[in-house]
Amino acid sequence: MVAAVRRGQSLHQVAGRFRVSPATVLRWVRRARGRRLDRADWSDRPHAPRHTRRTAAGLEDLIVDVRRHLREQSDLGFYGAAAIRDELARRHVEPLPSARTVNRILQRRGAFDARRRARRPPPPPGWYLPDLVAGRVELDSFDIIEGLVIKGGPDVEVLTGISLHGGLPTAWPRDASVTAPFVVERLVEHWRQFGLPAYAQFDNDTTFHGSHAHPDVVGRVSRLCLSLKVVPVFVPPRETGFQAAVEAFNGSWQARVWARFRHHDLVELQGRSQRHGAALRGHRAARIEAAPPRRPFPRRWELDLRAPLRGRLVFLRRTDAAGRVDVLGQTFAVDRRWVNRLVRVEVDLRAGRLRVYRLRRREPGEQPLLAEIRHRLVDRQPQE
Repeated sequence: MVAAVRRGQSLHQVAGRFRVSPATVLRWVRRARGRRLDRADWSDRPHAPRHTRRTAAGLEDLIVDVRRHLREQSDLGFYGAAAIRDELARRHVEPLPSARTVNRILQRRGAFDARRRARRPPPPPGWYLPDLVAGRVELDSFDIIEGLVIKGGPDVEVLTGISLHGGLPTAWPRDASVTAPFVVERLVEHWRQFGLPAYAQFDNDTTFHGSHAHPDVVGRVSRLCLSLKVVPVFVPPRETGFQAAVEAFNGSWQARVWARFRHHDLVELQGRSQRHGAALRGHRAARIEAAPPRRPFPRRWELDLRAPLRGRLVFLRRTDAAGRVDVLGQTFAVDRRWVNRLVRVEVDLRAGRLRVYRLRRREPGEQPLLAEIRHRLVDRQPQE
């Protein structure tokens, strides 16, 4: 490259010939400037400076001592890098280090008050349910996308769902609010096609949960799950992470279906959503196949909303400052030592008992029983 430049070729011509950048050619030309090619130094050079200066150990000790003195005895109460440098200047210390150098010395000596936050790995997906995190069963999460408007058309809401292990997606746009009867119809349709999971997870929206105005309310979505022996799981209010899978799918659906196209009507949007779901299921075919098996939908089944309640409900909750937990519109005492902490409340409808288990993200494998409470629900039948 240097020889070609010396023969009169331009930097760009040489760079194109050797497939390097002009800056690279210029660097080697400057390296060989004023020397014969056989006497130039072509070896790579380290990026670090050849000689570095480190503050003398005595000055580092003095900086640490000055900080301690200012912190304990200074009338002003300032003991940061700027205050330390001012004190060193008052004492006529030479050479006077910069405030940045003072900070580096304090950090190297471990003199800072604050300690760096320990970053622990997150718990595995589904950690709050032992059989789910073990990979023996599947969970479907459901959510609602609101606030979409077709230009010149109706407002749109979308019921979305995705499985935890398999990533099995589904989305149902409609030109009205998502209601509990609509959710029941779509879940039956989805589970008839793909099979039943062990758990169905929801947030605490009244569409899924039922009314919050009265105690012991079990909504029709929960009754659907119980009739199919699917355990409904309700995540803690205002807690992040538990619905992460379906919330991520919500964002993906809006980016890949809603925002990519201009939808002229609801039918066009529904068609695109169905095609996207089919393509995504094909893309994830291996993952879906490797997921825990799903139970077949029963052949002779009809939903009876007035059937006696049997089975299990699961509520993920956080205790209050007195160690109490709010479940089914009522407050139950759990443990006065376990305050403002996560718990899993399992409602055994047949036995009339609430079993409360301790949850801790730092120790996801440890979920001891905290309390067992007698409580038999007063069955409030939903209105047809």
